[in-house]
Amino acid sequence: LALFFASTLLYPAIHSLLLLLALRAIHGGSYGMSSTMTGAMAAELIPAARKGEGIGYFSMFMSLAMVIGPFLGLTLVHQANYTVLFIVCICLTAFSLLFGFLTKEAPKEASVKNKPFSLSWSSIVEAKALPVSLAGFVLAFSYSSLTSFISVFAKEIDLTEVASYFFVVFAVMIVLPRPIIGKIFDRYGEHVLAYPGIALFVIGMLILGSAHSPAVFLLSGAVIGLGHGAIIPCFQTVALRSAPSGRSGLATGTFFLMFDLGYGIGSYVLGVVAQHTHYETMYHIAGLLVILSGVVYYVLHHRVQSRTQLGKAV
Repeated sequence: LALFFASTLLYPAIHSLLLLLALRAIHGGSYGMSSTMTGAMAAELIPAARKGEGIGYFSMFMSLAMVIGPFLGLTLVHQANYTVLFIVCICLTAFSLLFGFLTKEAPKEASVKNKPFSLSWSSIVEAKALPVSLAGFVLAFSYSSLTSFISVFAKEIDLTEVASYFFVVFAVMIVLPRPIIGKIFDRYGEHVLAYPGIALFVIGMLILGSAHSPAVFLLSGAVIGLGHGAIIPCFQTVALRSAPSGRSGLATGTFFLMFDLGYGIGSYVLGVVAQHTHYETMYHIAGLLVILSGVVYYVLHHRVQSRTQLGKAV
């Protein structure tokens, strides 16, 4: 968090592309470390019986940040300038660092504390969390098109004034059902949330690709937000539950590793698609790709889980 704060402080002073790329690398690394560890700490603090509900609330705040951030950024750049934007970002990261100092981590078992560190595959990636993390990779690949290109798409279809409100609607639909989503997970399991959430995400992206009026544009944000709000905490909780005791940090790290990879690769690939076609086509393709997330989830997690349960029953 301290490195994240220091990186944010330096942006206004950068006037070289090479230095900017170096700073982005450091900034990204610090984000990866801090987001992984805060997720792992949250998972360890939540009682096992309320894991789905607790992770749901934690993911809600993460998701809200990812949608309020673009809204705030677009508004500040449109109404003020980038200097004001950087000042706001510096203030926010300062608060993040402060809250980090105030957070107490859950006590760890002695066996976990004394375990030596190594650079083996098993010490970096939690294999049991990979199946659902791969589904998260595909979802993030598609999701990247929203934060990366929504403002450009809105300008193309003459809805620039509505662009920032897309994320407001998105955020509202993440928050509204949150109190019941975690409880549904804890009571009925992940499948009840995963498949409807994926379906809503697909439908929302297809609506977005066909939007040419403010009402349809904002409707797509609502539908995507509802789907996103159901899928992300569901996938993250599945990743955590799949890991053995004491490896929740690795499970969280594995999930975010795949999610961030999908986000980064998706931004580039979908940008190329938009460049050679149209943003409408790109959003339709991004929406259809989310179906693949459901296929990966079923093949690598749902079906395997069903077979394991059947084997235990026999």
